[in-house]
Amino acid sequence: MSFVTIFYACIFYAASAMLIGGLAYKIYLYSRTPAPLKIPTTPAPTTTTGVVYRLGREVVFFESLFKSNKWIWIFGWLFHFSLLLVLMRHLRYFTEPVWGWVVLVQPFGKYAGFAMVAGLAGLWARRLFVERIKYISTVSDHLILLLLIGIGLSGLTIKFVAHTDIVDVKAFILGLMYFDWQPLPADPVLLVHLFLVAALMAIFPISKLLHAPGLFFSPSRNQVDNPREVRHLAPWAAELEK
Repeated sequence: MSFVTIFYACIFYAASAMLIGGLAYKIYLYSRTPAPLKIPTTPAPTTTTGVVYRLGREVVFFESLFKSNKWIWIFGWLFHFSLLLVLMRHLRYFTEPVWGWVVLVQPFGKYAGFAMVAGLAGLWARRLFVERIKYISTVSDHLILLLLIGIGLSGLTIKFVAHTDIVDVKAFILGLMYFDWQPLPADPVLLVHLFLVAALMAIFPISKLLHAPGLFFSPSRNQVDNPREVRHLAPWAAELEK
């Protein structure tokens, strides 16, 4: 077994543990954080079904962003939708046999990488040239965007320029899943791509990318607007009233 195979196997196990463990811990903290006030952003739904519908629109269409800034919405939605197609396409490396719908999405995911990078470029330009956003942007904001663009560009390079043996890549990934390590091709662009992906997995739970699960725990989005009908009482406040 080569050093490259052992090294990448170890970093992917470590990155996976950090991603899963970190996400689980953060979600646990979110679920335990009290919401002492009834603060849904109005106009807000007055039923639980309405809240589910509202969150669905927010997740799928980025409704609040669309209302606030159309051109940022275009780049944000373009990036996220393209990323979804790319991730769906990559499922072929984790399944054997490959699921039918994953086969169908391959042509779309193949070119979605270009749209993903374009969306990221637009979001990065926002942080570079929009003064009020530039003022509050930190080094980590730029590095995360640079990391995501690096993943996209290296993936596109593998697909359209410096091809690699995808059969061996799939064998390596399946080997990690079943603890039966297989040799990883030592192609430089592939190694860069995989290293960047592992880095993204590792930092995800401690970065602003946590807005993905955090949206579901936002009181301004997940609360029913019924303060007149039902008294909102946080668990810790209920304990004090006993």
